[in-house]
Amino acid sequence: MNISLNASVRPLQPRLSLQSLLLMLVALLMLTLAPGLSQAQEARKDYVLGSGDVIRINVYQNQDLTLETRINESGRISYPLLGQLKLGGLSVTEAERTISDGLFKGNFLRQPQVSILVMQVRGNQASVLGVVNRPGRYPIEVTGMRMSELLAAAGGVAAGGSDTVSLSGQREGRPYRVSVDVGALFGGQGAQQDPVVLNGDTLYVDRQPMVYIFGEVQRPGAMRLERGMTLMQALAAGGGLTQRGTERGIKVHRRSADGSVNPVESTMSSALQDGDVIRVAESLF
Repeated sequence: MNISLNASVRPLQPRLSLQSLLLMLVALLMLTLAPGLSQAQEARKDYVLGSGDVIRINVYQNQDLTLETRINESGRISYPLLGQLKLGGLSVTEAERTISDGLFKGNFLRQPQVSILVMQVRGNQASVLGVVNRPGRYPIEVTGMRMSELLAAAGGVAAGGSDTVSLSGQREGRPYRVSVDVGALFGGQGAQQDPVVLNGDTLYVDRQPMVYIFGEVQRPGAMRLERGMTLMQALAAGGGLTQRGTERGIKVHRRSADGSVNPVESTMSSALQDGDVIRVAESLF
């Protein structure tokens, strides 16, 4: 007897369960985040412990040796079985190795597995001074901090602050200072111009550069010196000359290195400097 299969019958297709779909999504998400997580873990391991930091020490399968403590002003902690340990100035990895070696060499554990988690950052700080909304000292995050992040923590540049900020400190035992244009941090190469902040650094925001104009102009007074501003642009910002003003009567006065103020030769395309004083004289005819 011949048995024919109906052509409309399709083979059964396996269906994924909801749990399988969720597992696939989680795996895909972990693959996407893996580079960022590894970078954060490396930054945590490189973090240098300092006085005031609160850390949690865990020893695998030894709950009695778990300890949450604060590093004192001398950079030390008191740890069970080992007594006083100096962890200040060590990276997280070095501190883990110090405790592990002490437990092993003291014959307390055969294969100690130590991990340290920084709970509160207090030892590594940087100062923010000048024309910012919240000047003061700020902790440096365990995963590393950029200058833009430190500036954001201080509330950003306040009204009257300069667009150029400076970061100073020590690098490899030598003085370090770099000036950065805040606006450039948001360009295509912003990440490359955003320096890393280290313990003891100082971020300073100076007042915005100003020029002063008086005499026969529509709006005399002080004005912000924009980047690359020329004499012609400053006159335009001042509303232009009055009917009695004359271009032949325009003089730019500038402070020299010895502190004296003297007129300088200027044309309408000459670039102005911070503190320049522009005087527009009255026409005699």
